[in-house]
Amino acid sequence: MTEHLMARSRTTIVLVAGAVAGWAVTVDRMRGMDAGPGTDLGGLGWYLGIWVTTTAAMMLPTAAPAARHAARLERRLPTLLFTAGYLAVWTGYGLLAYSVFRLVTSFDVGWLAWDRGGPYAAGVVIVAAGLYELTPLKRLSLRRCRSTPHGGDAFRSGLAHGLDCVGCSGALMAVLFVLGVMSLFWMAVVAVAIFTEKVLPRGPRFAPVFAAAMVALGIWVAVSPGSVPGLTEPGSSPSMEMGS
Repeated sequence: MTEHLMARSRTTIVLVAGAVAGWAVTVDRMRGMDAGPGTDLGGLGWYLGIWVTTTAAMMLPTAAPAARHAARLERRLPTLLFTAGYLAVWTGYGLLAYSVFRLVTSFDVGWLAWDRGGPYAAGVVIVAAGLYELTPLKRLSLRRCRSTPHGGDAFRSGLAHGLDCVGCSGALMAVLFVLGVMSLFWMAVVAVAIFTEKVLPRGPRFAPVFAAAMVALGIWVAVSPGSVPGLTEPGSSPSMEMGS
């Protein structure tokens, strides 16, 4: 029993330390880079580096309960193996988002310019993410995220939990892409929402609240984007050049 408690404590400490380090690196690398909706994602190598760091900062604390369970089943490097599997899934999500971004920008999408249809497109995505909060798939994924047990070794447990987490929080992360994936403000807002749903005792009860908030935010962005607090309008401020 004492050994299991020590392993669980070590797991929590390692994940929290990883998240703190992730936030430190993210803040250092992304300060001044928020160009608002449609922020260019830069070269694939640079993007992957910052994406993995960002997801570690935002998501590792929410995965602590599942990682502690995995630590009871695996004797050798359970936290490292679980984290590797978990972040591998989120890396796949990030690669898919990058591919979609590159595909969309390869076409003539002048109508998506911020002074044309951009705010409406962003608003639709945010509203859709809010409505997803009320779907059976969201409820199932959130329930699986909070129940934590997965079979297999720590790495496979991390993969399974990562898939559940994408089903639970993928729409919230899509909102981050829409509002400005380099925005530290919106990153913190989304991270708090995900932590609230996945970790707090009454987390699932917040899903309808977040749904209503996102629907309202989507309408606000579509109708009056310039008045949305924390939203950087494209072209309104200089941003640092990203790696290629």
